[in-house]
Amino acid sequence: MLFGRPSATLPASHQALPGRSQPAFTVPERHAVLGTPLAGPVPEGMAEAFFGMGCFWGAERRFWQLGGVYTTAVGYQGGETPNPTYDETCTGLTGHTEAVRVVYDPAVVSYGDLLKVFWETHDPTQGFRQGNDRGSQYRSALYWTSDDQRQAAEASRDVYQAALIKVSLGAITTELLPAPHFYYAEDYHQQYLAKVPNGYDCHANTGVPYPA
Repeated sequence: MLFGRPSATLPASHQALPGRSQPAFTVPERHAVLGTPLAGPVPEGMAEAFFGMGCFWGAERRFWQLGGVYTTAVGYQGGETPNPTYDETCTGLTGHTEAVRVVYDPAVVSYGDLLKVFWETHDPTQGFRQGNDRGSQYRSALYWTSDDQRQAAEASRDVYQAALIKVSLGAITTELLPAPHFYYAEDYHQQYLAKVPNGYDCHANTGVPYPA
């Protein structure tokens, strides 16, 4: 997804694009693969997590393939601009990163299982970049929705950093924050790699497994 002007900095509030008070598009009702609701409240007994790991097309597929995942969606998160579009996000002037919303059943798949997928399927050391994709919208991010998730995310970062140091790789640049507002992306981005199986899916990774 090599569109727009890459940005190596995040805009201040007064520099960000103004966005809009309402979404510029509608969200599909159902997940194209799982058949579950794409949006809406988290069902009772389920939990919600958010991940930024470069291009959201390939990242989303990695999560919907896990048993125990109820639904996934892609969108924009962590920036200043309300209800952004893809083109706006690609300018670097919204401050958002491409993110994946994951709703899952903790009795079947743990947050730790999701974190393992997160660390192993992208390179969290690249800053505002992921593989050939450059810009603030491709930065690595873990956005937690509970204190338990925060503690698990921080602990997993430290464990994975130690594994990277052992093989002389760089410092983790992943952004860890309480989950900001998640803005759903356009319908054609949702479950993109199910609709276009040979679509572009560029992810770097370190090749270092998350320690068992």
